[in-house]
Amino acid sequence: MKKIFALALVLCMIFALTASAYADFAPNGPVSMIVAYKAGNGTDQTARILAKYAEKYIGQTIVIDNVDGGSGSIGWSKLAESDPDGMTIGFINLPNFNNSIVKELGTYKTDDFAAICNHVTETSIVVVRADDDRFPDLDALVAYGREKQGTKDELIASTNGNGASNHIGAQAFANSAEFTYIDVQQGNTADELLSLRGGEADFCVVKVADIASMANEVRILGVFSPERIKELPDVPTLAELGYYPDWLGSSRCIVAPAGVSEDVIKFYEEAFKATMEDPEYQEAAASFTTDFKDAKATGELIEQQQRFTESLSEGFWYDY
Repeated sequence: MKKIFALALVLCMIFALTASAYADFAPNGPVSMIVAYKAGNGTDQTARILAKYAEKYIGQTIVIDNVDGGSGSIGWSKLAESDPDGMTIGFINLPNFNNSIVKELGTYKTDDFAAICNHVTETSIVVVRADDDRFPDLDALVAYGREKQGTKDELIASTNGNGASNHIGAQAFANSAEFTYIDVQQGNTADELLSLRGGEADFCVVKVADIASMANEVRILGVFSPERIKELPDVPTLAELGYYPDWLGSSRCIVAPAGVSEDVIKFYEEAFKATMEDPEYQEAAASFTTDFKDAKATGELIEQQQRFTESLSEGFWYDY
């Protein structure tokens, strides 16, 4: 009887702490989560897994709202213009989001959003078609790029939009390896990979989670990291091969429209933290890198990526 009483007391304390943290806000209906890309995109896939397991901590259904177009700017414009009542949240993808500000694709700025947390951090990778025998490794791709530079057979890269994260990756790779390429812009990662798999492009830069459903159709040649990553221990890094020396990738952050209360931010921050620590979620999300950062750290990351992206406007694009 004492054990039962003690267990009940512990459960009551946990409930009291949770209720206290969430007491000043709770959504009173379905929560809209804006994803600024089409269904099937890497962000969409990871968002749907998160949403499924977050519902028990949020207490409401989470409805994914895919608002595709403008390299993400249409969805982010909609999110920025939404009511700051806690009923609409969404993802911004760094550095795509930051570059959309640099390119003035939308009228929003970083301070039009309130950071909640980071969900996923993804390292960029260079991929080719699995059946493309021309490129058994990254050095072969570079050699071809240098040899065919300026010819009718110049390398073609599909990207996810002008100055978007995967375009930045392709350019950083080409700059460091000293070759040029023809950029075929698709506007989103799903279509970028479709272009590659369909033979329209020779290579592309994406993130690890983007190829989770097509691992047999593409071959990974290199990773944008100083050291090999745990997800791909057998794949060399661009740094070790003498190309781009630094980490490059993207972060998928959850934000709300600016003007939401601190109670709203705290509610979702704690709910998503609990979700990402949930063993059932972790099992379902094993194919990508969950990387929870709290609201403060996420806000700092957004601003850091804004500074990074603005620095690319000087001497980055074909700077050799």
